[in-house]
Amino acid sequence: MSSKSKGLILIQRVLIWTLYFFSGFILYSKKGILPSILITFSRIIYPISVFWLQIRIKKRTNFLPIDSKMTTSQLWFNLLPVIASLLTVIFSLTNGIFYVLEKLINS
Repeated sequence: MSSKSKGLILIQRVLIWTLYFFSGFILYSKKGILPSILITFSRIIYPISVFWLQIRIKKRTNFLPIDSKMTTSQLWFNLLPVIASLLTVIFSLTNGIFYVLEKLINS
């Protein structure tokens, strides 16, 4: 891989993590725009999702390591963190976007 593409990947990751951390900052420090149950869920799962995503990126493994030989409990053990993290990313980013839009419209 060339140094130019490595630099581009680094910039993309920094931008994505900055956006995600900014959304988390809004999630914890400001009033939530989304319904309270979604905000509470996101506040509980957000720190776990940051560590889980970082581990998955660092190991460069599949996000859904599913095998046909897995038992039901192993399947759920692999699926639940993915689903919870994905929902947390969606809810926190949506809340951050709505918060910024509300501030832009009201100012």
